[in-house]
Amino acid sequence: MVGARLVEAMNAAANDELWVCQLGTIPWREALAMQEQIRARRQAGELPDVLLLLEHPPVYTRGRRSHAGELTLGEDFYAARGIEVVDTNRGGRVTYHGPGQLVGYPVMGVSDVLAHLRTIEQALVAALAQEGIAARSRVDDGADYTGVWVGERKIASLGVHVSRGVSTHGFAVNVDNDLEPFSWVVACGLPDVQMTSLAREIGSPARPQATGVDCFRKRVAYTFCQEHGRRQRLVSPRRLGLDGPLAASRQRVAVPA
Repeated sequence: MVGARLVEAMNAAANDELWVCQLGTIPWREALAMQEQIRARRQAGELPDVLLLLEHPPVYTRGRRSHAGELTLGEDFYAARGIEVVDTNRGGRVTYHGPGQLVGYPVMGVSDVLAHLRTIEQALVAALAQEGIAARSRVDDGADYTGVWVGERKIASLGVHVSRGVSTHGFAVNVDNDLEPFSWVVACGLPDVQMTSLAREIGSPARPQATGVDCFRKRVAYTFCQEHGRRQRLVSPRRLGLDGPLAASRQRVAVPA
């Protein structure tokens, strides 16, 4: 009886609340295990929709449409620079994650994958607009252009996986991270893509300090919930059943433009 009431309560919350959990800096494989744990509980009706916000140590992730030639310099080159390479079951091609980049993993019920992607893009465009950045999606340019762009420069990447109606993986927004590692691969499967960041777009003598990850993630949490028509509820990792040490977020200095 108690279990049935819990499931009923979680299903009711799923229609109204979106739980947001800030995790700090988490290795990619550990974050994947967290997503899978939450996904199983979401599929069982034990949790409402959840958005995990975090950062990763340096890592390249390869999506389902990646090709071997996208890692142009060889894995030994990347390993020597402390960058892990992992294969994933998300959509998309190869991309880079590292400190200073905001990563979001929505674990939520999804009935239309394309609509899910478009809503994420809209949320990120809205968050960037609050920083004075005119960003856009490029849905008409094809699957390789999924993400968020500032002019012809890419500022956010997307790639998701849906299993039994629940999504994992998600988005990554360049805030004040080092962009050079993107040039060491065929980022997003686009040989001539130019990556950018929030810091690069708004850094100027008049505004030398761009918003860091700690502040920008609050904007993203707000616009993400707003675009989904949900009420935001901040929860702790423990509330989601995630145990073990979690690294704290670090203060950062923005990268000059």
